[in-house]
Amino acid sequence: MKLRKTSAAIATGLVLSLTLSACGGDSDDKGGGKISIGIKFDQPGVGLKTPDGKYVGFDVDVATYVAKELGYDAKDIVWKQTPSAQRETMIANGDVKFIAASYSINDKRKEKVSFAGPYFLAHQDLLVRADETSITEPSSLNSKKLCSVTGSTSAQNVKDKLAPKANLQEQGGYSECLTGLENKAVDALTTDDSILAGFAAQKEHQGKFKLVGLRLSDERYGIGLKKGDTKLQGDINKALEKMKSDGSWEKFVKANFGPANYKYEPAPDITEKG
Repeated sequence: MKLRKTSAAIATGLVLSLTLSACGGDSDDKGGGKISIGIKFDQPGVGLKTPDGKYVGFDVDVATYVAKELGYDAKDIVWKQTPSAQRETMIANGDVKFIAASYSINDKRKEKVSFAGPYFLAHQDLLVRADETSITEPSSLNSKKLCSVTGSTSAQNVKDKLAPKANLQEQGGYSECLTGLENKAVDALTTDDSILAGFAAQKEHQGKFKLVGLRLSDERYGIGLKKGDTKLQGDINKALEKMKSDGSWEKFVKANFGPANYKYEPAPDITEKG
């Protein structure tokens, strides 16, 4: 009888030990564990993985702030690269808890994911050389060389709707466009003004480029999360509201975009609610 009781106690202890071990893993759902967050790795000023393995940019600052409000320290964050075409899939698969990656809120995306925010209002714009005076509106691009990345809708929108005679040149990345802009191989680069400001604010580029300030579209950046998760959506919205009210939002914008003399919009009202 005594042996049976001892065996039962050992078995109970073993089950309890295994349960505690399982709970102590790198779970996104448990306080004190790890949290996986999706960002861009290749957008200076927005989301960038530096050569020494650090993660910097406005979206990184916002995501770090939100994670802290959710109960995670910076050391608990696992940053994951989320290319535009894979964002919805990574959220649906649970690869990330949420995504802050210049992720514009639109109805098509909201069919697959939910959003918190928005936390930033960007616009499609043009980046030109600092001494450029002839490009002041989209039609100025007619007969000029316009650069963007392959598959970009931004450049195609300009060519299709605003400057049909523009000479559209596509490159593999924005860095190639910037090199072409600096060398006068192209006349302008187009994408979201936040991304353009991030490139222009880089130390090696400061003073070389300027934004035209055209505001060709409205891009409301939101934090993407699993569709229907109203609890997480509400918690993130609370964090974003606090970030605005305590001055952190303004600090993050100035730190990441300030050197580009970027005329950014005020923090937008939060509209995405369950």
